[in-house]
Amino acid sequence: MKLYSINTGYFKLDGGAMFGVVPKSIWNKLNPADENNMCSWALRCLLIEDGNRLILVDNGMGDKQDAKFFGHYYLHGNDSLDKSLAQYGFHRNDITDVILTHLHFDHCGGSIMKEGDKLIPAFPNAIFWSNERHWNWATVPNDREKASFLKENILPIQESGQLQFLPVVEGTSFNENISLTFAHGHTDAMMLPVINYKERTIIYMADLLPSIGHLPIPYVMAYDMFPLTTLLEKKAFLQNALSKDAILFFEHDPVNECCTLQSTERGIRSKEIFKLEEL
Repeated sequence: MKLYSINTGYFKLDGGAMFGVVPKSIWNKLNPADENNMCSWALRCLLIEDGNRLILVDNGMGDKQDAKFFGHYYLHGNDSLDKSLAQYGFHRNDITDVILTHLHFDHCGGSIMKEGDKLIPAFPNAIFWSNERHWNWATVPNDREKASFLKENILPIQESGQLQFLPVVEGTSFNENISLTFAHGHTDAMMLPVINYKERTIIYMADLLPSIGHLPIPYVMAYDMFPLTTLLEKKAFLQNALSKDAILFFEHDPVNECCTLQSTERGIRSKEIFKLEEL
């Protein structure tokens, strides 16, 4: 089994939205904002080579949207999904499985590509894995969240016949090395892969903890649908991850890929910070 960090670029989001009630005088030290209060965030995915399966966790925001869309989110940097896959000798056609943690555009936008006027799966040989509870939440979105659930990213997956659902049961096994934990504060039924790798536990954080800067319990995104649920989930998750000496893999941290945890007088914080390839 091998793991690869797949960088698909960076994008910008409002710093206040990313840190919720935390004052800018504090969060700006963690991720400095530009003159428009926007901070850069990574679109970092995870590739898992396990036997004859090549599993991609999330796939960034893609590049099929119009100029107006990218004018809001400022996709930038030299990385792309294809370039990052090629760095390790892979092509998108090699992907056998795509685990979608949730269906916000910055996590699943790369699932679908344009071919002329058609919207087709970007991974023609892959099964796309979601869960029915989150799928229903995303395809009939609430007014607050619907700007993050773009039909052109989601519905063509189902229309392709390549979509399958996993049960929303804590500890659901994806295969012998990957299980799933679930979080419901950011959006309903978000799936976080838990990977056994080199006798360690690695957890793909998606939007439960977008970055190391979000480790303090009150640092909850304004994007979260149920912030009090996120608070409870973070507390329980961090205690459990600390007890297992787990490694956290960050999808959106612009600088830090992975960390372990330690208990401090200020709460649970990062201990060792490193890149996945250093394991």
